[in-house]
Amino acid sequence: MKLLIVEDDARLAAMITRGLTQEGYSCSVARDVETGLAQATDIDLIILDRMLPGGDGLELCRQLRAKGDRVPILMLSALAEVDERVDGLRAGADDYLGKPFDFEELLARVEALVRRAAPQVESPTIQCGNLTINIEEHTAHFFGVDISLTALEFDLLKLLARHPDRFWSRERIMSRVWPSTAEPETNVVDVYISRLRRKFSNVSSSPIIETRRGVGYRLLGSTGK
Repeated sequence: MKLLIVEDDARLAAMITRGLTQEGYSCSVARDVETGLAQATDIDLIILDRMLPGGDGLELCRQLRAKGDRVPILMLSALAEVDERVDGLRAGADDYLGKPFDFEELLARVEALVRRAAPQVESPTIQCGNLTINIEEHTAHFFGVDISLTALEFDLLKLLARHPDRFWSRERIMSRVWPSTAEPETNVVDVYISRLRRKFSNVSSSPIIETRRGVGYRLLGSTGK
């Protein structure tokens, strides 16, 4: 999932980039309107500051929409009055977040925009390399071999497989798989990741889950190949 952050405040851009990278997103940064337009290709979502050097975020938004680009846009601005928000939305932004903001709210809005842009009909199966997951039957096959999983192991694998190659922090995994018992200090995620690795290693030595220290875990999209 590739995000473009168009923000001239270097400190804020770095904070957003760091947080979203830890959540598994790939981020690039532009500092002005011209650079933002040049980089706004093959992008899944844009986080756009309203007030930029060499132009206005509203104009960048209008130009993208005029070209028929329907990429989701989250506009950021210290101009948070109702009429300012309305101007941003009418220019083509999909959401508007006033500054200052909490990163968790930014992340939640990004995730909501990603969900809205995703296809509405979900396939009953997920295919990642030689791993096949059937959501309806709650089964997983690796190289054609059935992998016996507990309900929580299946939920964890499904979460990772729905976003192949995206890193997930322990905290985000806890909030999705164990929402009612999430405790940041627990090592339950590590334990379940180890269980999954062990079960898949009985079938093939091909790596399936990568760990990156300080970032989290990801399921390799070409797993088993």
